[in-house]
Amino acid sequence: MSTTSLVNIPVSLTPGAITEIARLMAEPEFDSTQKLRIGVKGGGCSGMTYILGFDKIETDDEQFEIEGIPCIMNKNHSLYLYGMEVDWQGGLNSRGFTFTNPNASKTCGCGTSFAV
Repeated sequence: MSTTSLVNIPVSLTPGAITEIARLMAEPEFDSTQKLRIGVKGGGCSGMTYILGFDKIETDDEQFEIEGIPCIMNKNHSLYLYGMEVDWQGGLNSRGFTFTNPNASKTCGCGTSFAV
């Protein structure tokens, strides 16, 4: 029996992020058994770094869905990420996913590292 659980949606994805993630999931080599992992790990110039990528479900994960995108997050990470918004920037000067986290007490210049 799996100990994963279904939870309220702790984070949000902008329309741009949803479009880009859906594009990645539509690639022929995409492993459809994986889900979008949103999380944190220690490191980076401010203490914690965001995790955003496709992964398999693990024992301590909670599951949720955003606009048809199956997502997973370690239960302990919602403390740091609840209310965060993930966006996709497709411009020439800044390209990639960005994170707006109301729980961050400070962030670094690159926007992928934060402290609480």
